[in-house]
Amino acid sequence: MYEALSIAASGLTNQQRRLDTIAHNVANANTASYKSVRLDFKDALYTAGITPGPARTPAPEGNQQKGHGLMIAGITKNYSTGSIQTTDRPLDLTIEGEGFFELGDNDGNIVYTRNGNFTVSVEDDGTYLVNAEGLYVLDTEGTRIQIPYGTGEINIGNNGDINFMADTEIIGIVTLGIYTFRNITGLLDVGDSNYAESVASGERRPAEGIKVWQGTLEGSNVSLAEEMTRLIRTQRAFSLASRALTTADEMEGIANNMRR
Repeated sequence: MYEALSIAASGLTNQQRRLDTIAHNVANANTASYKSVRLDFKDALYTAGITPGPARTPAPEGNQQKGHGLMIAGITKNYSTGSIQTTDRPLDLTIEGEGFFELGDNDGNIVYTRNGNFTVSVEDDGTYLVNAEGLYVLDTEGTRIQIPYGTGEINIGNNGDINFMADTEIIGIVTLGIYTFRNITGLLDVGDSNYAESVASGERRPAEGIKVWQGTLEGSNVSLAEEMTRLIRTQRAFSLASRALTTADEMEGIANNMRR
């Protein structure tokens, strides 16, 4: 009987985690470049009966197994491109294709992002291109992109080249560092739509066949209709697990009172 309680409890616990995941997706439906996540489950350990029979033998003769509930198999992130939103802001950038902007901090830590909502940071040694969290945007050499003094306009081409203009004269050119990975699903999510390289993702490599669009931002790829469908299914599964837990508890109570 205790196992029945344990199995039902595992269903409640994990369905609650799925509800939390859905809520997180919905809350970030308007977050730039946010990638939706999905919680996947698998059966917990199965144990064979006392006298298991050959495989595919019809019950009750053989191969009787008893499960122990469910457990999380993994969290799958959907890296499909979100909707493209026009902002007409010169430092808003969108990558068309599979690629990530490379960012760095003062300690030399490197992360990657598809959120191209950049701005400028005026510091003692110059003006730099940064993201909302103050991480420096890096070029193809891994160097911080510094905006030359006197720049009046910034033009960014589809190939990632940044032209710094003073009137009609180009006073500086750099190329955005845009990279991809052998297995992007292996990237580590470090928050704020930033990702870190891992053993599973493989080493970075230059992104090919991509285009950069100035004055646009990539929106979230969350599908509210799909999330609502998952929410309904999860609520029903939660309700079923709750009913199973109540039934197991009632049966336990009956067994405890049989001697009275």
